[in-house]
Amino acid sequence: MAKYKKYNYSQMVMLPVSLEDQLMPETLEFAIHALVENHMDMSRFDDRYHNDETGCSAYDPKVLLKIVLFGYSRGLISSRKIERACGENVVFIALACGQRPDHSTIAAFVSSMKEEILPLFRDVLLVCEELNLLGGTFFALDGVKLPCNASKEWSGTISELQGKKERIERRIEQLLAQHEQQDHSDEDLLGRGSSSQQDRREKQLRRLQKKAERIARWLEHNAAKVGAKGKEIRSNITDNESAKMLTAHGYIQGYNGQALVDSKHQVIVHGQACGDGQDHEHVPPMLDGAKENMEAIGHDEDYFSKKIMTADTNYHSGTNLKKCDELQVDAYIPDRFFRRKDPSYEAQRRHWPKRNTRFELAAFTYNEPSDRYICPAGKSLKLHTDKAKNSGNLYRQYVADERDCGGCALRRRCLRAKHGKRRWLNVPSGTEGLNYSKQMVAKMDTERAQRIYPERLGLVEPVFANIRTHKRLDRFTLRGKIKVNIQWMLYCMVHNIEKIVNYGYAT
Repeated sequence: MAKYKKYNYSQMVMLPVSLEDQLMPETLEFAIHALVENHMDMSRFDDRYHNDETGCSAYDPKVLLKIVLFGYSRGLISSRKIERACGENVVFIALACGQRPDHSTIAAFVSSMKEEILPLFRDVLLVCEELNLLGGTFFALDGVKLPCNASKEWSGTISELQGKKERIERRIEQLLAQHEQQDHSDEDLLGRGSSSQQDRREKQLRRLQKKAERIARWLEHNAAKVGAKGKEIRSNITDNESAKMLTAHGYIQGYNGQALVDSKHQVIVHGQACGDGQDHEHVPPMLDGAKENMEAIGHDEDYFSKKIMTADTNYHSGTNLKKCDELQVDAYIPDRFFRRKDPSYEAQRRHWPKRNTRFELAAFTYNEPSDRYICPAGKSLKLHTDKAKNSGNLYRQYVADERDCGGCALRRRCLRAKHGKRRWLNVPSGTEGLNYSKQMVAKMDTERAQRIYPERLGLVEPVFANIRTHKRLDRFTLRGKIKVNIQWMLYCMVHNIEKIVNYGYAT
């Protein structure tokens, strides 16, 4: 007969646990504990509390910051999960020193770090500098688009949201009419089960009414959201500072987390969350923020002068390139046609979609007396404006008559869009100031650029892989640009602390 060890769940067991012994050197939890205790100025939080004479004692910000940073490192972005870990996981118990803050306290602490998050990030960056983890010669800039705590279904322009409200109201009227008709059509049906049907109707109507009222309240207190080009862009009722962005997996409603990374050990020197999916305006705030961070830890204001910085084609814009020129940054930011000139992509061109060869400027004949261009079909294009601008270039713009292009046999080779109505012809006439884009295109064709730029991929992409995959940041849980930026900066801090553990702090 089998014999097993006996067990009894009612017996008492004493577990002698030393909290300090759970924080082993050369581990991430030990580094977080040591940095917060010895290298981060936590007195910044003291002005929040006025309970020295009356009131309950507050949780020490050191304890809260430790468990939040360690929770983020373990993929626990929810404050409820961090609260639970503080009662179940021995490492969290050790970091919290046996205390168990509730989820509302943790969430409020994270959301309120508007003024403290950047100085704390700089404290960690200073330790990286002291441990010689910053190379200071080569930087890479990139971003990652992540969903936020808002639905893209609540996005739209003012007119689109107004139309959505009207459709909901019409639907409410239809349901009320249908329900009234059904209630009076056959009295015999109002027997068993009628109360549950009526409850479902009322719940459906209440949901629709709440949606309509929510849109109406938002429209009453908010104006149209204007983009960088001065045109109206989609607003969002839930989080109007977020944006609808196109990613490789479709459209999301979220934020764009930016990071400027040093090449030596992939330390993030500045991070920022932006409510804009396009990167055309992100270089100035990122470089200015990184410049302030480096000055805060003891470097000169011209720290980025003559330093190499790379970024992908999404950052190729006049605003970004001008900022690099002002700070004398040795930037390498290719235009969107850069890959077409790359010899390594020659073998892949056979897979590219075939396009009809479009008539360019050389195919048009200029008639000087009339100041008109004659197209290959013999029709004339008259001057529309001589002050057209695009990326610092000046153009004289000519346009064809819509009737001439409508039945032209050559329209497929002439018009860019399939359903285009007329041909527009841009004739270069000069440049407006410095043409930064043209200079960068020429710079990217040099042998030095072709040697430097490919290093960007292995420098900055692993940073986002670490944050998204290893730290499991798949979405922002907070709303509003300020709070989302706090969450993004905390993850950047965790990334840098991990670099301290791997390359400096353990020694």
